Amino acid sequence: MDTLLSPRRRRLLGSVGALGGLGALGLPACSEHRARPTTGPALVQFSGQTMGTTYIVKLAGGALSAPRIAALQADVHDALEGINRELSLYRAESELMRFNRHAARMALPLSKDLFEVLSVAQRVSEVSQGAFDVSIAPLVQAWGFGPERRSTVPPAEQVQAGRAATGWRGLRLDASHRTATKAHAGLQADLGGIAKGHGVDLAALALDAGGVERYMIEVGGEVRTRGLNAQGRAWQIGIEEPDAVPQRVRSVVPLSGQSLATSGDYRLYFEHAGRRYSHEIDPRTAAPIAHGLASVSVVADTCMRADALATAFIVMGPERGLALARQLALPALFIVRDPRGALRDIATPAFAALVGGTAA
Repeated sequence: MDTLLSPRRRRLLGSVGALGGLGALGLPACSEHRARPTTGPALVQFSGQTMGTTYIVKLAGGALSAPRIAALQADVHDALEGINRELSLYRAESELMRFNRHAARMALPLSKDLFEVLSVAQRVSEVSQGAFDVSIAPLVQAWGFGPERRSTVPPAEQVQAGRAATGWRGLRLDASHRTATKAHAGLQADLGGIAKGHGVDLAALALDAGGVERYMIEVGGEVRTRGLNAQGRAWQIGIEEPDAVPQRVRSVVPLSGQSLATSGDYRLYFEHAGRRYSHEIDPRTAAPIAHGLASVSVVADTCMRADALATAFIVMGPERGLALARQLALPALFIVRDPRGALRDIATPAFAALVGGTAA
C-alpha cells in the first residue's frame, strides 16, 4: 500500500492541550523539517512537517539525482508553507486574519489563493445548502475547537452569539476585481475544511512544474496522485477504520490522477456526560454533528474539492450526504456507526466502480 489516508489524529481535547490541532492550519506554525530522502530502484520518498501535521511525497519511475530531489522537496515545502503563512488562524498577520478583522461592507482585495479557496467554498456551500460554511469560525471557537482550546460544552448564549455571526450568504465575492465583502463585521472565516486540500494541490503543481509525472503526495491525510506507482499500478490509498486501536485499514482505493480526502468524527473531539462532541460543526444546529456518520472519504479531481465535499457530507449526515454524493456522481465511502459502535460501509456507485465493489 502506498499510503494510509488518515494518519492517527484521534485525540481527546482534554489530553492534548496545545498539541490537539487537526486539519489545515490546525496548529501554530511548525519549525521546518526536511527528512533524508529514501530512494530505491523505482521510488524516491521524502517527508516533512507543515500545517501542524506531516507530509509524505513518493516519486515513482526511476532514480533522481540528489540535487533534483532536494529542489523538488524545497518546492513542495515552500508551496505548503506559503498556504500556511497566508491562510492560518494562528498567525496574526496572515491574509486570513486580516480578512477576519476587515470592516463590513467594504470590498477587500484578495490574493489569488484566498480568492480561489473562498470561491470553491462558496460553490460547495451552495450545492450543500450551507452544510459547508467557512463563516463557521465563531461557532468553532465557541465549542473550543479554535485557537483557544477547551473541552467543555459552552453556555447557550455563547453558541447563540456564534450562530448569529455565521452564514455563508453574508460573504460576497467579486471575480472581476478579485475582492470580498462581508455583510457584517462579525463574519469570520475558518478554512480548516478546505485550505489543506488547496495546499496539496499547490504542492502537486510544484511537482508538475518540476517535470514529475508519477507521484503521490499526502498531507495530514489528504492525498493527490498522478500516474502510476513504483509497481506500475494505480497508487494504493488506504482509508482508516474509525475508532480502531491499533490503527488499521478498512478499505483501499486505487488512484491515478485523482485526489482523496476524509472527514471523520473520531479525529478531534471531547467527551462530556457520555456524549462525543466532534470538531465537525453543523451550521444549521450551531452544534457538533449528532448522527451516526463516523467518516466520509471523497474522490475528486482536486484535493481542495475533495476536502470541502467530505466536510459537507459528514455535516449533512448519512442520508442527505449520501444523496448529494450520488447526485454529483462522486466516488465516496460513508462509514456509519450504529448505537452499539458497529460500523457499516455505504459506497456510492462511483466508489464501488472505482474499487471493484458493490454499492449499497
